[in-house]
Amino acid sequence: MDTKLQKKKIKRLFVDAKIRDLREEELDDLIKLCKKHAKYENSELTLKKQDLKEAIFDKNIVKCKVAVFNNKIIAYTTYIKQFSTWDAKFYLYMDCLYVRKKFRGKGLGKTFIQELKEEAKKLNCDLIQWQTPISNKKAVTFYKKMKASSKEKIRFFLKP
Repeated sequence: MDTKLQKKKIKRLFVDAKIRDLREEELDDLIKLCKKHAKYENSELTLKKQDLKEAIFDKNIVKCKVAVFNNKIIAYTTYIKQFSTWDAKFYLYMDCLYVRKKFRGKGLGKTFIQELKEEAKKLNCDLIQWQTPISNKKAVTFYKKMKASSKEKIRFFLKP
């Protein structure tokens, strides 16, 4: 395929992709993507569909936006409004951002970040925070290109 034509096709690809809120009937598709995301980050997925349904749809605790292309979810982001004691302000915490492998590098991550910036403004948050494994070099490079700054911390887990 001609390189010019290929670039045009890639650019056109996301003209047809739509970012919108997740629909309840798409939970199984989201869970499949979560599994891919966990595997990509060498992590373990422990979620239960009912718990996810409750958090997103019943209690409206977590928000989830998806990118849909050809009626298939190709990416997702989840986020929540949180409070920082040290800043005495609310911020938007992006819990997940994942794009299917074959759709990476085509501007979809930037589009999600822009969506989150707009959402943060609506929620009166002047900061967005998130984390990624240091081993995820592509994500670290992407976030730095987006002019994000970082702090090095160790995340601990404790079961009550």
